[in-house]
Amino acid sequence: MVREPVELVIFDCDGVLVDSERICVKVDAVIMADLGCAFTEAEIIERFVGSSTEVYTAAVEERLGRRLEKDWQQRYEHLYQAAFEAELTAVDGIAEALHRLTHATCVASNGDHAAIRRSLELADLAGHFEERVFSAADVPRGKPAPDLFLHAAHTMGVDPRHCVVVEDSAYGVQAARAAGMRAFGYCGGLTPAARLEGPATVVFDDMRELPRLLAAAAPPPT
Repeated sequence: MVREPVELVIFDCDGVLVDSERICVKVDAVIMADLGCAFTEAEIIERFVGSSTEVYTAAVEERLGRRLEKDWQQRYEHLYQAAFEAELTAVDGIAEALHRLTHATCVASNGDHAAIRRSLELADLAGHFEERVFSAADVPRGKPAPDLFLHAAHTMGVDPRHCVVVEDSAYGVQAARAAGMRAFGYCGGLTPAARLEGPATVVFDDMRELPRLLAAAAPPPT
C-alpha cells in the first residue's frame, strides 16, 4: 500500500482506549450461562471480541436453537455497568500516547453512544475526543463491515486513504482493511498478534509506541 499522509487516527474504544475486554468476557460468560448456552471464556474471546451485536446475538441464538426477544441484552446491562464502575481503567500507556499525538483523532466503536461516553469518562479519557465519537448505531452495519469507519472519515472530512485505525480485534482490523484504511493492531490485550497480522497492518503491544509508529507510517518529507 502506498504510504499516504496520516490525517486522522480512528480509535476503537473497548480494548484500545479502555481496558474493558477482560471485564466484558467475564460478564458475557455469566450472561450466556444464564441464558442456557454456556460459552467458555476462550470461545468468547475467539468469537465475539470486537464483534457487532448482530454477530453476538446470532451465535447465541444458534447455540440456543431459538430466537431471542429484540431487546434481550437490556436486562443484563446492569451487570456490565456495575463491573465497569468497579474495575474499568484506561489501557496501559494510552493516556501518554494521546498526549503526544499531533494528529486529529476520533473514536469509532460498536458500542452505543451512551456506553462509549460512560467508558471514556470512567477512564478519564473523554476530554481527548470531545464530540468526535461515532457508534455502530449511526450506520447500517457494525464491524466487521467498513460502514462505521467510512462514516467517521466522511464526518471528519478526511479521505479514507489518509486515515489509520487503531484496533485490538480481528473484526476491527478486518473492517479497517475493508474501508481502505491502514490498521494498527494492538496485541497487548486479549487478541493474539497472529489474529491481527495481515496486509496494511502494523501489529504492536505497547501503546506508548503508537506516536512513533504513526510517525513512521507517514511518507518521508519531500
